[in-house]
Amino acid sequence: MRPIGWGLAVALFAAVLAPVAVISAPKAPPAVSDAQRKQGMAEAPALAQAAGLPCQVSDARFIGKQEDKKAKTSVSYYELACGQSMGYIMQAPAGGTPTAFTCIEADTPAEAGKPAALPCILPANSDPKAQLAPVLTKAGVQCVPESARGIGQSKTSTFMEVACQGGSGYVVIASAPFDAAKPAEAQNCLNFDDGAGNIKCTLTDKAKRLAVVDSFAKAATASCVVKDRRFVGASKDGSNFYEAACQDGKGYIYKVDGKGAVAQSWDCAKAQAILGGCELTNAREAETQQAALYTRLAKTAGSSCDVDKYAIFPSQGAEDIVELVCKDGSGGVGVFPSTGKGQVLDCGHALVAGYKCGLNKPESGYAALTADLRKFDQKTCTVSNSRLAAKTAKGTILVEVACSDGFKGYMIEYNATPTVSAVGATGCAFAGGCKLPGNT
Repeated sequence: MRPIGWGLAVALFAAVLAPVAVISAPKAPPAVSDAQRKQGMAEAPALAQAAGLPCQVSDARFIGKQEDKKAKTSVSYYELACGQSMGYIMQAPAGGTPTAFTCIEADTPAEAGKPAALPCILPANSDPKAQLAPVLTKAGVQCVPESARGIGQSKTSTFMEVACQGGSGYVVIASAPFDAAKPAEAQNCLNFDDGAGNIKCTLTDKAKRLAVVDSFAKAATASCVVKDRRFVGASKDGSNFYEAACQDGKGYIYKVDGKGAVAQSWDCAKAQAILGGCELTNAREAETQQAALYTRLAKTAGSSCDVDKYAIFPSQGAEDIVELVCKDGSGGVGVFPSTGKGQVLDCGHALVAGYKCGLNKPESGYAALTADLRKFDQKTCTVSNSRLAAKTAKGTILVEVACSDGFKGYMIEYNATPTVSAVGATGCAFAGGCKLPGNT
């Protein structure tokens, strides 16, 4: 979930703010005169409304006016305080539409090490970063802002960076002009560290942001003393994924929700499908060891499968559900509980249990389904296709099969528990509900 299309944001912001830089900022914030406040309170509320700002003006100051006699133009500048909401610096060209920037943007220097050209100095605007806390909460992340800076604006978006207590950081993408009541997005700063765009997080460094992995490892796998850390990526639901390499040679990937809690974890031997799997540990060695474990579990369950490859199905509580590819070319799905011997289902019968093989070829399960038909004296059909069809009112499972001879196939009925067993077969000409090619 890396951001794209933001390449002009910083350049646009610099161009818009260029006129403001003409007014020199003093080294120390000056006192606001009664005259500045009186003029500001008289003129700013109407200008704020014209600019579309969500601001009930509680305090304001007139900063000054820039005039160009040759061009016959003038621009007036104001600072606005908005009660408990974010304050703004506003520039109002004579006869034109006012534009505004948050105090976070205004307080951000154009160049590092230099003072901001036109900072907010009204007492109510002394800590604008505090106004970002509810915005971050609505965006689905837990963050107590420690510092913040403006990155830039586009025609529709305001970009800000916020560094959080604890080391994490986010790029906030909000409306332009900024309105805390409108939807905003918060993307982890680690998304941008290795990206090609010009948006980067600078308030903290990458190493500090990655230090949060240690707390995730402690929460999920207390035995892991972290040696190295990596940001893996983000998902559409706002979760972030991190990898930890441990000093004992093991490794894990952690899924962390927006509140900073570990929602799920995988050891590297089982993480191949998680955004590309582990990179910091020897995943191949871990996978080899895990394959040997699944071979032992399969043999305990009565299967002769010498596991070559495997893929993990989503967690089913205490059960480990794994598709197995055997070295002899056969395969199936292993269902291994935390206690007991479990079972290994061929790919045909795995459908009955609700699992579809992906590593193995679909036809690897057809022989078992053909054998089930033979039990019901259906000797002319050799299964060439199959699908999970339905669950009946009495709890049995229907699997539709097609026949290689081109004639209509069958609905095979199965009991799924305690073990998979065929209990009947009805031709598609009579069963209804058949959908496979040749069966309709």
